Amino acid sequence: MEKKTGTTTVGIKLKDGVVLAADTQASLDHMVETLNIKKILPITDRIAITTAGSVGDLQALARMLEAEARYYQFTWGKPMTAKAMANLLSNILNESKWFPYMVQIIIGGYVEEPTLASLDPLGGLIFDNYTATGSGSPFAIAILENGYKEDMTIEEARELAIRAVRTAGKRDVYTGERKIQVVTITKDGMKEEFVEFKE
Repeated sequence: MEKKTGTTTVGIKLKDGVVLAADTQASLDHMVETLNIKKILPITDRIAITTAGSVGDLQALARMLEAEARYYQFTWGKPMTAKAMANLLSNILNESKWFPYMVQIIIGGYVEEPTLASLDPLGGLIFDNYTATGSGSPFAIAILENGYKEDMTIEEARELAIRAVRTAGKRDVYTGERKIQVVTITKDGMKEEFVEFKE
């Protein structure tokens, strides 16, 4: 059975939006399998999820959430909020607790308001201003704790998120530090970019 291990993902919520960041390295036990995997997946044009854990489990959950979001939009004529989607995902994970999805998820979005939440494999749900998951999370959370301010701009949060993931990559052998995926979500929509470091 294929087992992927290790990553660092972070999320930051501000008054103007949400910033998600993750490294792009996938490890297979003690080997680097690829340097170009996307660990942040859009669910709608205003909500995205990121994960540490099984890529296959995340992809299955993402497809499920995409279908639920489309059904909600069709039924009610308005988009599902990030808070509602986080609660839905919490229920899905909890219902599967006897055969759990091997994921630790951050969900972020801006539909009616900026929302950031983290979920464990059994559906435990925490809404917060910033969070980190994965094998490098102890290093990343230290950077977030030190640098987070409530009145940060989107650009300041973006730089902090990149620094947190990169710092984790320097200390955690399973986290890549050369390339970082960054997703910014504001009232104007979602923007994705990849930041590369040469050294």
